[in-house]
Amino acid sequence: MAIKQKKKDDYGESSIRVLKGLEPVKQRPGMYTLTDNPLHIIQEVIDNASDEVLAGFGTKISVSVSEAGIVTVEDDGRGIPIGMHPEEHAPVVELVFTRLHAGGKFQKADGSGPYSFAGGLHGVGVSVTNALSRHLVVTVWRDGEEATMGFRDGFVAEPLAVRKSPRPKSQTGTRVSVEPDPKYFDSPEIPEASLVRLLRSKAVLLPGCEVDYRNERTGTQAHWKYEGGLKEYLLSEIHGEPMIEPFEAAAYADESTEGFAPGEGAAWVVVWTPEGPLTRESYVNLIPTPQGGTHESGLKDGLWQAVRAFMDVHGLQAKGVKVLAEDVFSRASFVLSTKAIDPQFQGQTKEKLTSRDTLKLVSGFVKSQFEFWLNDHVEDGRKLAEHIISQAQARQRQAAKYERRRTSTVAVLPGKLTDCESSDITRNELFIVEGDSAGGSAKQGRDKEFQAVLPLRGKILNTWEVDGGSLFRSDTIHDIALAIGVDPHPRDGDPDLKGLRYGKICILSDADVDGSHIQVLLLTLFLKHFPKLIELGHVYVAMPPLFRVDAPKKGRKPDRKIYCLDERELARTMESLRKEGFRDEQLSISRFKGLGEMKAEQLAETTLAPDTRKLLPVAFGSVPEAATRAVMQTLMGEREVAGRRLWMEAYGDRAELDV
Repeated sequence: MAIKQKKKDDYGESSIRVLKGLEPVKQRPGMYTLTDNPLHIIQEVIDNASDEVLAGFGTKISVSVSEAGIVTVEDDGRGIPIGMHPEEHAPVVELVFTRLHAGGKFQKADGSGPYSFAGGLHGVGVSVTNALSRHLVVTVWRDGEEATMGFRDGFVAEPLAVRKSPRPKSQTGTRVSVEPDPKYFDSPEIPEASLVRLLRSKAVLLPGCEVDYRNERTGTQAHWKYEGGLKEYLLSEIHGEPMIEPFEAAAYADESTEGFAPGEGAAWVVVWTPEGPLTRESYVNLIPTPQGGTHESGLKDGLWQAVRAFMDVHGLQAKGVKVLAEDVFSRASFVLSTKAIDPQFQGQTKEKLTSRDTLKLVSGFVKSQFEFWLNDHVEDGRKLAEHIISQAQARQRQAAKYERRRTSTVAVLPGKLTDCESSDITRNELFIVEGDSAGGSAKQGRDKEFQAVLPLRGKILNTWEVDGGSLFRSDTIHDIALAIGVDPHPRDGDPDLKGLRYGKICILSDADVDGSHIQVLLLTLFLKHFPKLIELGHVYVAMPPLFRVDAPKKGRKPDRKIYCLDERELARTMESLRKEGFRDEQLSISRFKGLGEMKAEQLAETTLAPDTRKLLPVAFGSVPEAATRAVMQTLMGEREVAGRRLWMEAYGDRAELDV
């Protein structure tokens, strides 16, 4: 691969560009929203209206789509403040639509404000909507006045105009009309089915709220106001008759609940059906989370623990059948609505909840509520137990097809390998861990049923230019091959994978430079000598945290331990905590020097437990194989020192992990 060396004067002070205002959104819209179509930027406006209802200041949301494709969202909340901001010297309504990280939802440090359980927590919501719109007009009714302001391409085009409101002073609210700019989206069309589903869910999750929808393009009109709540909604969505009565309940923390702020909790309804497609919807502070997250994991865990306790008490366990959480959850449809102060999402699109505490919150409440429900509905509980046992038996029969090969010769497996108990490779995981001390923490923190640990001593051999016949001169590589049960093979080969012993092979190294080096060496080994494992999706990189931030109790929010993957995540966390009212001296930052320094329970929670860890799948991607190998030759070739240096100078600052 030819690498052109740049002239020194190509890079200077003028090379640095500072993006101001909404420019970052326009330059990289995919970092702030989904760019398939404009639905998400409209959802940001709808979420703001929903938050007013959630906070108790509104009862109605109206959404309309004009023939020209302009979407208008109106609520009867308090109305966005229109006065001058005391520090920014600009109308507040202007700041809301033109400044990233500007909004009223940051001021909720004690958990008692009107936005304690608001979903829009990043402060970049409607400003992103404005940035990616041709035209946006906001009208506010507040304090007996009507204020209007217009924007084009994210900039103020029609200055704030205020007049006496034609409405009674008590009729406050906000109306936002948006014309999305199609150049930022793959398709300019908003999928009506998704929009209708979103609006309908708002009506379900906001008891007593009226939601109106009108589309002049399609002629669709709808009005929703659910009195039956989650149960009525789910029963209208599922296919087929439920096996037992729906399990509907809700639970929220109070002043005596340890570890959680008053008001945090969840409402849910679960229905089991014998066949057909499942309906599964979850929300956090009214924000849809289509990719699930820790709150769904909490629901799953709570149901499983309650069922297991019920079966033990009533002697319903079947001999030779081990019930797992997926057996309980496999035929369950549900709607879950969670309330959490300061929830952490994966990215601005908020499609997946990552707050670890929420798993414990939801699991604890669901377990206690479902245990009570099962013992109050014993016959339904017995029917459910029979169904779950049949699901477990079917799973075990399926797993038997993939049962790993066993051997009576103990010496075949590496001595350092701490194996798991299960023989089901669809569940089994092997963690290749850097160092004996880290391996000790991993062994204590793992789930021994399906997680195995193989500690490595030091850095392994760079195998990029080593032929397959010489690999086993390295004891470390020999141990890795024996542990996974697959021999080295070329990319175009047809290897025998019948001996594969683990469905997931996870590289676990320290979150520092040395750890990254070991990670690269192991990835090189799999890319060059075990490519079929990457192609079939068996190789992963575990992402342990580098920092922990300890925040003391503040208001209704208890003590918190927040783990941060890297310095960027640490900076975002510190910024968020400062906006909650914390001073830097109140916060304690710990840096993990290595995995061996982490307690077993910390490593389990952050890196090993499937519901709370960050695991990065390794794949070949869309880059041509020849180009990939050319870059790898530059980076890993023994005689490529000069080319490697030039490559790193040119591209090193672009390297990052997408998690």
